[in-house]
Amino acid sequence: MSENKKNRFMPLWLSLCVVLGIMIGVFITNHFSGNRLNIINSGSSRLSNLLHVIDDQYVDSVNINELVDKALPQILAELDPHSVYISAKDGENATDDLKGSFSGIGVEFSIINDTLQIQKVTSNGPSEKAGLLGGDKIIAIDGKPFVGKVATNDAARQQLKGAKGTKVKITVKRYGQKLPLTFTVTRDDIIMNSISAAYMLDDSTGYIKVKGFGERTYGEMLLALQKLNLEGAERLVVDLRDNTGGYLNSAVQMLQEFLKKDQLIVYTKGRKSPREDYKCLGKGSYQQMPLIVLINENSASASEIFAGAVQDNDRGTIIGRRSFGKGFVQHQMQFPDGSLVRLTIARYYTPSGRCIQKPFTPGDNKHYEEDILSRYQHGELFSQDSIKHIGPTYHTANGRTVYGGGGITPDIFIAEDTTNYTSYYKEAVLRGFMYQFTTQYLVTHRQTLSQYTEVQSLSKALKKRNVVGDFVVFAEKNGLRRRNNLIRKSHKLIEDYIKTHIIYNLLGEQASIEFLNQDDPMIRKALEVFRKGQSFPQPPQKKGKTRK
Repeated sequence: MSENKKNRFMPLWLSLCVVLGIMIGVFITNHFSGNRLNIINSGSSRLSNLLHVIDDQYVDSVNINELVDKALPQILAELDPHSVYISAKDGENATDDLKGSFSGIGVEFSIINDTLQIQKVTSNGPSEKAGLLGGDKIIAIDGKPFVGKVATNDAARQQLKGAKGTKVKITVKRYGQKLPLTFTVTRDDIIMNSISAAYMLDDSTGYIKVKGFGERTYGEMLLALQKLNLEGAERLVVDLRDNTGGYLNSAVQMLQEFLKKDQLIVYTKGRKSPREDYKCLGKGSYQQMPLIVLINENSASASEIFAGAVQDNDRGTIIGRRSFGKGFVQHQMQFPDGSLVRLTIARYYTPSGRCIQKPFTPGDNKHYEEDILSRYQHGELFSQDSIKHIGPTYHTANGRTVYGGGGITPDIFIAEDTTNYTSYYKEAVLRGFMYQFTTQYLVTHRQTLSQYTEVQSLSKALKKRNVVGDFVVFAEKNGLRRRNNLIRKSHKLIEDYIKTHIIYNLLGEQASIEFLNQDDPMIRKALEVFRKGQSFPQPPQKKGKTRK
């Protein structure tokens, strides 16, 4: 066929192809449209496609963002208890502690009887400079009422936090003032210290309380150690009780100060994450300082990395109770809308090879979260013999036996003291009566109590005032039946609770920790170990042959 004839029939062929394509398309649409979801379900993107179908075809209008916020946590819960989704609304708050700062007005508050009440103003912060005081009740923000149902924690954080340099008008009701007072507060950066106390327990023993491992923790620790050095510290207690963790790198940096060159700190390994070793560079200034680490059942993650490295390298003595048991490493990813996913990508292992992640069943977070309660019920918090070691045994550098598969077991066990716990005390705490009383007591007595600038003098003043008796009257008026025998038994617990919160509000966090540590059994044991020169663990004694 000649080239001219081919060109002559080309439009006809193209027309036939178009018609045939339309016919095939109509046939597929008519016969297979009902199987659309089956086709979608065969692909890896079926979740996003399903959401698109819901948004496009569902009988009622649907807020897809809210649907995603509810669905993603359920999906991640099927993996492990620590892979989590954080909505955009909560994303910023979730990272503030780790960053160590945020921009706001600098107050701690609580909501009592649908009213936001300032508990404490940050020293030298924006609110203190503007004239706000602890005990002030916020009744309006930027001229709009802020009481009743609108006064929620989320709403308060949203309206009080903001960009540095921006202003917010706060209207408060102040005790002793008939008319409301309005203050203009200029927001500023608020520093959140992760080291809450650094002071001397005695003439030669320094103490550091670490409540989290954030971006600023290592620098804070160096400053704390320098301060303690100048005060004569020759040995150190690092308190990690109730420290739920934070950044792995922060714990590694801190351990660099205490371990020797080439000692292994921790290693991580996962399916898609090759083994990565973190070793000590040997440049730390405190490699020889006697060291004791305090832990309890709420010490987790980076706290366990710290304690595990100290224990496995026989660098110091671990005192307390078995730690939480979180041996997973999370990688945080942020979506464009500000929401976050923290996905488990690896396990971490202590130098001896222990993964101290406690057992869990995917999708069953309830039992996982109730593990501490289970330990309490089985007596583990009160008896070392009740600790169940479910993992294999490992050995430290000098041959001591340690355990994996469920937290760090301390070298020296200290039982939780519940001797004076009574049903009256528990009910007073759980129903919020003690907190409410302390808050109200501060409002009415703040000016008088502010003259006491030291822990001991304030503690003695509160004892003379018989704050326990005042509390009992307050609680009875609010529906807690007076039970004199139980009150006598729990008298010190009630008094210490009230004193601690008042000291915290008036003298600061470190002062409240100093007060609690005065009669703390773990602190007493740590000082005893130091006095006996036993903070560096010794190799187990070899059993000799028996002579006949």
